[in-house]
Amino acid sequence: MSESQLASKNADLLLVERVKKGDKRAFDLLVLKYQHRVVVVISRFVSDRDAALDVAQDTFVRAWRAIDKFRGDSAFYTWLYRIAANTAKNWLVAQSRRPTMDVDIDDTESPELMELSDASTPEAVTNSDQLAAAIVAAIDDLPAELGSAIRLRELEGLSYDEIAESLGCPVGTVRSRIFRAREAVNEAIKPYLSEIKSTPSSRRHV
Repeated sequence: MSESQLASKNADLLLVERVKKGDKRAFDLLVLKYQHRVVVVISRFVSDRDAALDVAQDTFVRAWRAIDKFRGDSAFYTWLYRIAANTAKNWLVAQSRRPTMDVDIDDTESPELMELSDASTPEAVTNSDQLAAAIVAAIDDLPAELGSAIRLRELEGLSYDEIAESLGCPVGTVRSRIFRAREAVNEAIKPYLSEIKSTPSSRRHV
């Protein structure tokens, strides 16, 4: 496992612990980080773009509701991947359609994540707080139409319908803007994430 992968998983575990304590902002950070990968997984089953985005949204809702069941025996994304694939399959069943391709989903968590005993150290907490600040700064740098949409969604907690009404545009446009905004934010914070891997807490496990 590389330093960057280990640092990413370390950060995920800390964010999950914060989510379990009711911190919705921490969950928003996980959504920003994994939205694109979740949509890619779902697109293997659901070819329609708007439908895939809807299923992705449902995936994160399910993950939020089931977060207490995540034990940390596997990487957070491994757990999220299974939720995404199963949610997509359920959508296909509801639509009386078959998957466009088969994806092997393991019913048990794979033991791929080593124990990260210092995930709640002051240093790790500081990294998490700085990451949140970096994301807010990245949102501030977005074009106005993207920034407005993602603020209403992630910071105000409005539904897509409510955002569409507030901005005076179709729901599909809202989905597109939020997706593009999340992609831009994720790209903007990549340099920051690469710095985390060089912290003492990350190097200690290598």
